[in-house]
Amino acid sequence: MVTLFDIPLSPYAQKIKLALLEKQIPFEVHPVDLWQPDAIFLAASPRAQAPALQSGDLAVFDSTIILEYLEDRWPERPLLPRSPEARARTRMLEDVCDTTYDAINWSVMEVTVFERATGELASHLLETARQQVAEVNAWLETQLDAKDWFGGEDCLWADISAYPYVNGAAAQGNKPPQGSALEAWLKAMRGRASAQRVREDIRAYLAQRREGRTWRTYRDHRLEWMMRSGGQQIVLDGLADGSVRFANHTFE
Repeated sequence: MVTLFDIPLSPYAQKIKLALLEKQIPFEVHPVDLWQPDAIFLAASPRAQAPALQSGDLAVFDSTIILEYLEDRWPERPLLPRSPEARARTRMLEDVCDTTYDAINWSVMEVTVFERATGELASHLLETARQQVAEVNAWLETQLDAKDWFGGEDCLWADISAYPYVNGAAAQGNKPPQGSALEAWLKAMRGRASAQRVREDIRAYLAQRREGRTWRTYRDHRLEWMMRSGGQQIVLDGLADGSVRFANHTFE
């Protein structure tokens, strides 16, 4: 049995859960509490980042590497397209979503969910994020190229890579343009059983979430976005009160 070390709000973990469900790989979930990470999770993820995957004696961390492992280990329902050109486009789309798009959505959550900014600063950050989501969604529209799926004829690697971010932005109020191919794609993705499972897990997680400010782990692209977009004080204040952290490293 495969074990997924999971934080439902993490778009990286959502991506892996979608892949497991779309490939019909049986798995169990090991919830991760970053406040008190247990030894089993830390053994699987030395950087203390979710997701991680335990498959037999093998522990795999980093969502892209996990996807690659799933493709190699269970090739019967492939998520990568066949041609080298399509594979390259898929990997570039995943990288844009995992870095550029993630940083934008992260910043919105810092303001609207974790209440790290108010007043003019909050308005500035939210407007900056809105404009940037529109730009990334416009680029995704060109990648979709009026097709039903980024993967071509069906939901594939590119689709499960884009979904957590486009869906997350839409939930924050930054929706794809009305009548666009991206809007139709998002609706189709939301109708898939895999996406509905992800949504249910998010709702259950949010229902149990601690209220108020909590600490958050900044990855490089998230820190860069804040520093470039005027959120420097958020980072400095968070470092001062211990609510902003960077990835732990437990390699020994």
